[in-house]
Amino acid sequence: MAAALSSLLAACSTPVTQPPGPPVTTPVLNGDHFIAADGTRLAIQSWLPESADPTAVLIALHGFNDYSNFFSDPGRYFKDRGMAAYAFDQRGFGTTPVRGIWPGTDGLVDDLQTMVRLVRQRHPGRPLYVIGESMGGAVAMVAASRPEPLAIDGMILAAPAVWGRQTMAWAQTAVLWLSAHIMPGVRMTGQSLKIKPSDNIEMLRRLSRDPLVIKATRIDAMYGLTNLMDAALAAAAALQVPSFILYGEKDEIIPRQPTDLMLARLPGGPGRHTVRFYKDGYHMLLRDLQAETVWADIAGWIDGRSGLAAR
Repeated sequence: MAAALSSLLAACSTPVTQPPGPPVTTPVLNGDHFIAADGTRLAIQSWLPESADPTAVLIALHGFNDYSNFFSDPGRYFKDRGMAAYAFDQRGFGTTPVRGIWPGTDGLVDDLQTMVRLVRQRHPGRPLYVIGESMGGAVAMVAASRPEPLAIDGMILAAPAVWGRQTMAWAQTAVLWLSAHIMPGVRMTGQSLKIKPSDNIEMLRRLSRDPLVIKATRIDAMYGLTNLMDAALAAAAALQVPSFILYGEKDEIIPRQPTDLMLARLPGGPGRHTVRFYKDGYHMLLRDLQAETVWADIAGWIDGRSGLAAR
Protein backbone atom coordinates (compact mmCIF):
# COMPACT_ATOMS: atom_id res chain seq x y z
CA MET A 1 0.00 0.00 0.00
CA ALA A 2 2.81 2.42 0.92
CA ALA A 3 4.66 1.60 -2.31
CA ALA A 4 1.54 2.19 -4.37
CA LEU A 5 0.94 5.53 -2.65
CA SER A 6 4.56 6.56 -3.26
CA SER A 7 4.24 5.70 -6.94
CA LEU A 8 1.01 7.67 -7.16
CA LEU A 9 2.53 10.75 -5.55
CA ALA A 10 5.60 10.48 -7.78
CA ALA A 11 3.31 10.66 -10.82
CA CYS A 12 1.71 13.89 -9.63
CA SER A 13 2.00 17.05 -11.67
CA THR A 14 0.99 20.63 -10.97
CA PRO A 15 -2.34 22.18 -11.97
CA VAL A 16 -1.81 24.63 -14.81
CA THR A 17 -2.69 28.29 -14.23
CA GLN A 18 -2.23 31.57 -16.12
CA PRO A 19 -1.68 34.27 -13.50
CA PRO A 20 -1.28 37.84 -14.74
CA GLY A 21 2.19 38.85 -15.80
CA PRO A 22 4.16 41.81 -14.43
CA PRO A 23 2.80 45.31 -15.09
CA VAL A 24 3.89 46.67 -18.47
CA THR A 25 1.30 49.38 -19.16
CA THR A 26 -1.26 51.69 -17.61
CA PRO A 27 -4.73 50.06 -17.65
CA VAL A 28 -7.14 51.74 -20.05
CA LEU A 29 -10.86 51.34 -20.78
CA ASN A 30 -11.76 51.40 -24.48
CA GLY A 31 -15.05 50.98 -26.28
CA ASP A 32 -15.14 47.19 -26.56
CA HIS A 33 -12.30 46.09 -24.26
CA PHE A 34 -10.00 47.12 -21.47
CA ILE A 35 -6.27 46.58 -21.20
CA ALA A 36 -5.03 45.19 -17.90
CA ALA A 37 -1.72 46.23 -16.36
CA ASP A 38 0.04 43.17 -17.81
CA GLY A 39 -1.17 44.07 -21.31
CA THR A 40 -3.93 41.44 -21.50
CA ARG A 41 -6.95 42.49 -23.56
CA LEU A 42 -10.31 41.69 -21.95
CA ALA A 43 -13.41 42.14 -24.12
CA ILE A 44 -16.25 44.31 -22.85
CA GLN A 45 -19.93 44.54 -23.72
CA SER A 46 -21.79 47.65 -22.61
CA TRP A 47 -25.39 48.85 -22.45
CA LEU A 48 -25.48 52.62 -22.10
CA PRO A 49 -28.55 54.86 -21.81
CA GLU A 50 -28.91 57.90 -24.04
CA SER A 51 -28.36 60.17 -21.08
CA ALA A 52 -24.72 60.94 -20.38
CA ASP A 53 -25.58 60.95 -16.68
CA PRO A 54 -26.91 57.47 -15.78
CA THR A 55 -28.80 57.00 -12.53
CA ALA A 56 -26.41 54.17 -11.60
CA VAL A 57 -23.62 52.10 -13.13
CA LEU A 58 -23.28 48.29 -13.06
CA ILE A 59 -20.26 46.07 -13.62
CA ALA A 60 -21.43 42.50 -14.31
CA LEU A 61 -19.31 39.39 -13.72
CA HIS A 62 -20.22 36.15 -15.45
CA GLY A 63 -20.13 32.64 -14.06
CA PHE A 64 -17.75 29.72 -14.66
CA ASN A 65 -17.25 28.79 -18.35
CA ASP A 66 -19.51 31.68 -19.43
CA TYR A 67 -18.61 35.13 -20.77
CA SER A 68 -19.85 38.72 -20.95
CA ASN A 69 -22.82 37.91 -23.19
CA PHE A 70 -24.61 36.46 -20.13
CA PHE A 71 -25.73 40.01 -19.33
CA SER A 72 -27.19 40.90 -22.74
CA ASP A 73 -30.87 40.72 -21.71
CA PRO A 74 -30.56 42.22 -18.21
CA GLY A 75 -28.16 44.83 -19.61
CA ARG A 76 -30.84 46.09 -22.00
CA TYR A 77 -33.38 46.05 -19.17
CA PHE A 78 -31.23 48.27 -16.94
CA LYS A 79 -30.28 50.50 -19.87
CA ASP A 80 -33.97 51.20 -20.51
CA ARG A 81 -34.24 52.30 -16.88
CA GLY A 82 -31.47 54.84 -17.16
CA MET A 83 -28.60 52.73 -15.82
CA ALA A 84 -25.29 52.02 -17.53
CA ALA A 85 -24.02 48.43 -17.53
CA TYR A 86 -20.67 46.87 -18.41
CA ALA A 87 -19.74 43.20 -18.56
CA PHE A 88 -16.30 41.84 -19.43
CA ASP A 89 -14.84 38.47 -20.32
CA GLN A 90 -12.95 37.41 -17.24
CA ARG A 91 -9.44 36.10 -17.75
CA GLY A 92 -9.50 32.54 -19.11
CA PHE A 93 -13.03 32.80 -20.52
CA GLY A 94 -14.87 34.14 -23.57
CA THR A 95 -12.53 35.77 -26.07
CA THR A 96 -9.56 36.16 -23.71
CA PRO A 97 -6.20 34.96 -25.10
CA VAL A 98 -5.92 31.62 -23.25
CA ARG A 99 -9.38 30.12 -22.78
CA GLY A 100 -9.99 27.29 -20.36
CA ILE A 101 -6.84 27.73 -18.25
CA TRP A 102 -7.59 28.87 -14.70
CA PRO A 103 -6.20 32.39 -14.01
CA GLY A 104 -6.07 32.11 -10.22
CA THR A 105 -8.18 33.93 -7.66
CA ASP A 106 -5.79 36.88 -7.43
CA GLY A 107 -5.86 37.37 -11.19
CA LEU A 108 -9.66 37.51 -11.29
CA VAL A 109 -9.79 39.88 -8.32
CA ASP A 110 -7.11 42.17 -9.78
CA ASP A 111 -9.04 42.47 -13.05
CA LEU A 112 -12.23 43.40 -11.21
CA GLN A 113 -10.41 46.01 -9.12
CA THR A 114 -8.93 47.47 -12.31
CA MET A 115 -12.33 47.57 -14.01
CA VAL A 116 -13.90 49.31 -11.01
CA ARG A 117 -11.23 52.02 -11.09
CA LEU A 118 -11.64 52.56 -14.84
CA VAL A 119 -15.43 52.73 -14.71
CA ARG A 120 -15.26 55.11 -11.74
CA GLN A 121 -13.09 57.41 -13.88
CA ARG A 122 -15.58 57.24 -16.74
CA HIS A 123 -18.63 57.88 -14.52
CA PRO A 124 -17.41 60.07 -11.64
CA GLY A 125 -19.89 60.61 -8.86
CA ARG A 126 -22.37 57.99 -10.07
CA PRO A 127 -23.46 55.14 -7.76
CA LEU A 128 -21.50 52.05 -8.81
CA TYR A 129 -22.52 48.43 -8.21
CA VAL A 130 -20.98 45.07 -9.00
CA ILE A 131 -23.37 42.28 -9.95
CA GLY A 132 -21.85 38.81 -9.92
CA GLU A 133 -23.45 35.55 -11.01
CA SER A 134 -22.12 32.33 -9.45
CA MET A 135 -18.31 32.46 -9.97
CA GLY A 136 -18.64 36.18 -10.61
CA GLY A 137 -20.29 36.57 -7.21
CA ALA A 138 -17.41 34.72 -5.57
CA VAL A 139 -14.88 37.03 -7.25
CA ALA A 140 -16.80 40.08 -6.03
CA MET A 141 -16.95 38.75 -2.46
CA VAL A 142 -13.21 38.11 -2.32
CA ALA A 143 -12.42 41.50 -3.86
CA ALA A 144 -14.69 43.29 -1.38
CA SER A 145 -12.96 41.61 1.58
CA ARG A 146 -9.44 42.66 0.62
CA PRO A 147 -7.56 45.24 2.77
CA GLU A 148 -8.21 47.83 0.05
CA PRO A 149 -11.90 47.09 -0.66
CA LEU A 150 -13.68 47.89 -3.88
CA ALA A 151 -14.75 51.51 -4.29
CA ILE A 152 -18.38 50.59 -4.92
CA ASP A 153 -21.75 51.43 -3.41
CA GLY A 154 -23.02 47.86 -3.23
CA MET A 155 -23.02 44.36 -4.68
CA ILE A 156 -25.67 42.06 -6.12
CA LEU A 157 -24.72 38.40 -5.66
CA ALA A 158 -26.84 36.01 -7.73
CA ALA A 159 -26.32 32.44 -6.49
CA PRO A 160 -22.73 33.20 -5.43
CA ALA A 161 -20.32 30.28 -5.75
CA VAL A 162 -19.53 29.56 -2.09
CA TRP A 163 -19.41 25.74 -2.18
CA GLY A 164 -16.09 25.58 -0.38
CA ARG A 165 -14.32 22.45 0.81
CA GLN A 166 -15.61 23.01 4.33
CA THR A 167 -19.04 21.86 3.13
CA MET A 168 -17.84 19.11 0.79
CA ALA A 169 -17.50 15.43 1.66
CA TRP A 170 -13.94 14.32 2.46
CA ALA A 171 -13.95 11.85 -0.43
CA GLN A 172 -15.04 14.57 -2.84
CA THR A 173 -12.16 16.87 -1.91
CA ALA A 174 -9.67 14.00 -2.00
CA VAL A 175 -10.73 12.90 -5.49
CA LEU A 176 -10.59 16.50 -6.72
CA TRP A 177 -7.04 16.96 -5.39
CA LEU A 178 -5.79 13.70 -6.87
CA SER A 179 -7.44 14.34 -10.23
CA ALA A 180 -6.07 17.89 -10.44
CA HIS A 181 -2.54 16.67 -9.67
CA ILE A 182 -2.51 13.44 -11.69
CA MET A 183 -4.52 14.35 -14.80
CA PRO A 184 -4.98 18.14 -14.66
CA GLY A 185 -5.56 18.53 -18.39
CA VAL A 186 -8.38 15.97 -18.67
CA ARG A 187 -11.63 17.66 -19.67
CA MET A 188 -15.04 16.86 -18.21
CA THR A 189 -18.47 17.83 -19.55
CA GLY A 190 -20.72 17.01 -16.59
CA GLN A 191 -23.46 15.78 -18.93
CA SER A 192 -23.88 12.54 -16.99
CA LEU A 193 -24.79 14.49 -13.84
CA LYS A 194 -28.18 15.51 -15.34
CA ILE A 195 -28.10 18.86 -13.55
CA LYS A 196 -30.73 21.44 -14.51
CA PRO A 197 -29.21 24.94 -14.29
CA SER A 198 -32.34 26.80 -15.45
CA ASP A 199 -35.94 26.32 -16.53
CA ASN A 200 -35.29 28.50 -19.59
CA ILE A 201 -34.69 25.68 -22.07
CA GLU A 202 -34.41 27.89 -25.14
CA MET A 203 -31.69 29.94 -23.45
CA LEU A 204 -29.81 26.76 -22.54
CA ARG A 205 -30.01 25.61 -26.16
CA ARG A 206 -28.48 28.89 -27.29
CA LEU A 207 -25.64 28.42 -24.83
CA SER A 208 -25.02 24.90 -26.15
CA ARG A 209 -24.56 26.38 -29.64
CA ASP A 210 -22.39 29.30 -28.53
CA PRO A 211 -18.71 28.57 -29.30
CA LEU A 212 -17.54 31.02 -26.64
CA VAL A 213 -19.21 29.06 -23.83
CA ILE A 214 -16.79 26.38 -22.59
CA LYS A 215 -18.44 22.94 -22.77
CA ALA A 216 -15.62 20.67 -21.55
CA THR A 217 -13.71 21.83 -18.46
CA ARG A 218 -10.17 20.99 -17.44
CA ILE A 219 -9.99 19.31 -14.05
CA ASP A 220 -7.39 21.77 -12.82
CA ALA A 221 -9.80 24.60 -13.67
CA MET A 222 -12.41 22.93 -11.43
CA TYR A 223 -9.75 22.73 -8.74
CA GLY A 224 -9.02 26.43 -9.15
CA LEU A 225 -12.73 27.26 -8.96
CA THR A 226 -12.94 25.33 -5.69
CA ASN A 227 -10.05 27.40 -4.33
CA LEU A 228 -12.01 30.53 -5.25
CA MET A 229 -15.14 29.18 -3.54
CA ASP A 230 -13.08 28.49 -0.40
CA ALA A 231 -11.94 32.11 -0.43
CA ALA A 232 -15.45 33.43 -1.06
CA LEU A 233 -16.95 31.45 1.81
CA ALA A 234 -14.19 32.71 4.12
CA ALA A 235 -14.73 36.28 2.88
CA ALA A 236 -18.39 36.32 3.97
CA ALA A 237 -17.50 37.27 7.55
CA ALA A 238 -15.67 40.38 6.33
CA LEU A 239 -18.28 41.51 3.81
CA GLN A 240 -18.96 45.11 4.80
CA VAL A 241 -20.20 46.29 1.38
CA PRO A 242 -24.03 46.51 1.30
CA SER A 243 -25.19 43.47 -0.65
CA PHE A 244 -28.33 42.08 -2.25
CA ILE A 245 -28.03 38.28 -2.21
CA LEU A 246 -30.29 36.16 -4.41
CA TYR A 247 -30.77 32.40 -4.34
CA GLY A 248 -33.13 30.04 -6.19
CA GLU A 249 -34.60 27.27 -4.07
CA LYS A 250 -34.28 24.90 -7.06
CA ASP A 251 -30.57 25.62 -7.48
CA GLU A 252 -28.81 22.35 -8.41
CA ILE A 253 -25.35 23.91 -8.87
CA ILE A 254 -24.59 25.60 -5.53
CA PRO A 255 -26.15 23.60 -2.66
CA ARG A 256 -28.25 25.23 0.02
CA GLN A 257 -25.90 24.20 2.89
CA PRO A 258 -22.90 26.35 1.90
CA THR A 259 -25.25 29.18 0.98
CA ASP A 260 -26.83 29.09 4.43
CA LEU A 261 -23.37 28.98 6.02
CA MET A 262 -22.32 32.02 4.01
CA LEU A 263 -25.46 33.91 5.04
CA ALA A 264 -24.91 33.02 8.70
CA ARG A 265 -21.41 34.50 8.57
CA LEU A 266 -22.41 37.87 7.14
CA PRO A 267 -21.68 40.74 9.53
CA GLY A 268 -24.75 42.51 10.87
CA GLY A 269 -25.83 46.10 10.74
CA PRO A 270 -29.10 47.83 9.86
CA GLY A 271 -29.86 47.44 6.18
CA ARG A 272 -26.38 46.23 5.27
CA HIS A 273 -27.43 43.01 3.53
CA THR A 274 -30.70 41.98 1.91
CA VAL A 275 -31.42 38.34 1.08
CA ARG A 276 -34.12 37.08 -1.27
CA PHE A 277 -35.07 33.48 -2.03
CA TYR A 278 -36.99 32.53 -5.16
CA LYS A 279 -39.22 29.51 -4.75
CA ASP A 280 -39.15 28.65 -8.47
CA GLY A 281 -35.65 29.95 -9.12
CA TYR A 282 -32.78 27.87 -10.50
CA HIS A 283 -29.07 28.64 -10.53
CA MET A 284 -29.21 30.99 -13.52
CA LEU A 285 -31.58 33.44 -11.85
CA LEU A 286 -30.73 36.27 -14.24
CA ARG A 287 -31.82 34.13 -17.21
CA ASP A 288 -34.56 31.89 -15.78
CA LEU A 289 -38.10 32.18 -17.07
CA GLN A 290 -38.87 34.51 -14.16
CA ALA A 291 -35.77 36.60 -14.84
CA GLU A 292 -37.68 39.87 -15.26
CA THR A 293 -38.97 39.54 -11.70
CA VAL A 294 -35.36 39.21 -10.54
CA TRP A 295 -34.25 42.18 -12.65
CA ALA A 296 -37.06 44.30 -11.19
CA ASP A 297 -36.04 43.31 -7.65
CA ILE A 298 -32.44 44.30 -8.40
CA ALA A 299 -33.52 47.62 -9.91
CA GLY A 300 -35.66 48.34 -6.84
CA TRP A 301 -32.78 47.56 -4.48
CA ILE A 302 -30.40 49.75 -6.50
CA ASP A 303 -32.89 52.62 -6.51
CA GLY A 304 -33.10 52.38 -2.73
CA ARG A 305 -29.33 52.22 -2.25
CA SER A 306 -28.67 55.01 -4.76
CA GLY A 307 -31.16 57.22 -2.93
CA LEU A 308 -29.30 56.62 0.33
CA ALA A 309 -25.97 57.37 -1.34
CA ALA A 310 -27.32 60.61 -2.78
CA ARG A 311 -28.60 61.73 0.60
